[in-house]
Amino acid sequence: MKVGFIGLGIMGASLAANLQKAQHKVTVHDARRAAADSHIEAGAIWAETPAEVARNSDVVFTSLPGPPEVEAVALGPDGILAGMKRGGAYFDLSTNSRATVAKIAAAFAEKGAHMLDAPVSGGPRGAKTGKLAIWVGGEKDVFEKFKDVLGAMGDQARYVGPIGQATVAKLVHNCAGYAMNLALAEVFTMGVKAGVDPLTLFEAVRQGALGRRRTFDGLIDQFLPGTYDPPAFMLRHAHKDVSLAVALGKEVSVPMRACNLTLEEMTEALNRGWAERDSRSAMLLQQERAGVKIAVDAEKLQAVVKGGDVIGNG
Repeated sequence: MKVGFIGLGIMGASLAANLQKAQHKVTVHDARRAAADSHIEAGAIWAETPAEVARNSDVVFTSLPGPPEVEAVALGPDGILAGMKRGGAYFDLSTNSRATVAKIAAAFAEKGAHMLDAPVSGGPRGAKTGKLAIWVGGEKDVFEKFKDVLGAMGDQARYVGPIGQATVAKLVHNCAGYAMNLALAEVFTMGVKAGVDPLTLFEAVRQGALGRRRTFDGLIDQFLPGTYDPPAFMLRHAHKDVSLAVALGKEVSVPMRACNLTLEEMTEALNRGWAERDSRSAMLLQQERAGVKIAVDAEKLQAVVKGGDVIGNG
């Protein structure tokens, strides 16, 4: 199948490469021409504009930073819609705004084309390995038509419902994760300040009812070792995701006190100049307030994690 891909960043580069590995004929575009070099070497075709990508493709995918970029690429003068054929399909893999998704879908429908929101979950590692969830909102028959193409990028492509509902699911997922990060920072700093060694505390709570579900494994990568650079996922992108989630809460008249507090914390972290640090760097604010510094030896931490897995499996 002829597939177009726009946005060759950390996530998009791997997703486009996986489409090529699946033997699809891929046309690519990115704001930086150099980002496409490896894909072109592997046989991809370069397009100068999103419109040209659409003209050369049966289906187009985008992986972009957020709503402004998606809207510009989809609806701009040389955007996807300008080159989209009647009956063509466009899936946006970005974490987007429901309002933006609805606006773009309506514009495509006027031309007799299809736009589906298809945010992904699995991070850079999942994008590279194909162990990725893809939630899709829009027309179900279009989802079914291109399900095999989606399967080249992720192993869990799921239809969620009409346009915008996949975006809602993604915002629920992401915002919950960031809210839990900050709650964990609060209770852990309390435990450490009360005198419990952080690694010992981690071992203890990990074997409780909640811990056995591996909820606390979210602490392993940055919080417990005390390392926030280089980022696994940048704070500025996480701040955007939570902003979109609380905006959706206002839109549907749902109070989101904890999530609004989470957004305030992340905004304060941005104001510290941490935009390019890992998203969990906002958890440092709670450590500062509590007057504790948590930095567990990485080797000791991994020994506990591996040991816990053996006990759990037994």
